[in-house]
Amino acid sequence: MSNDPRDVAATYFRAWQARDFDTLASILRDGVTFRGPLGAADGVQECLAGLRGMAQGITEIRVLKMWVDGPDVLTWYDLHTAGAPPAPTANWMHVEDGGIARIRATFDPRDLLAS
Repeated sequence: MSNDPRDVAATYFRAWQARDFDTLASILRDGVTFRGPLGAADGVQECLAGLRGMAQGITEIRVLKMWVDGPDVLTWYDLHTAGAPPAPTANWMHVEDGGIARIRATFDPRDLLAS
């Protein structure tokens, strides 16, 4: 696995969409934290549980743009689900030692919650 933050972020999105939770686990740091409009998670197991839950409704993650600033990666993507229009999403992650230490995501969840 590359230590390059862009590669780590790209691996995260590919593995999440493919439901490859072993790969996801391998790139999450022990103290990883997630904060987003639908919840929060602390630690690898809680983050994996949240990603598994979200993956159940995801039909596609279409990455549109990725910006890298040192260890920080900001990704703009459309989150496609079966019952709602695509949700434009911003995701910021902080990469340390080749793994993800922090994830922050934001999107308007109203259509997703209504479906």
